Amino acid sequence: MRLDVLLAIIGMALATYLCRAGGYALFRALRPPRFVEVTLQHLPGPIFVAYVAPALAAQGAKGFAAAAVVVAAQAATRNLAAAIAAGVGAMWLLGLAA
Repeated sequence: MRLDVLLAIIGMALATYLCRAGGYALFRALRPPRFVEVTLQHLPGPIFVAYVAPALAAQGAKGFAAAAVVVAAQAATRNLAAAIAAGVGAMWLLGLAA
């Protein structure tokens, strides 16, 4: 194993840990204003969309159709595993049709 690669991996892991631990330490020491708390509660959804939107756009109409299937399955079942399975199945079926 190359030492430079190992050191890079360890450095990245340390930086990630310090960012997370620093955030926890900061919020334990300081009480953020109410609007910051509310904003942080709504962040997971937009972050997820930011990750998923480019992949959907790369798939075109097929990706957006599968995303609609995921949303419908989640609304109908309230089960994340079922929604993911429905989306994967939709992409597979749409891939067969293409």
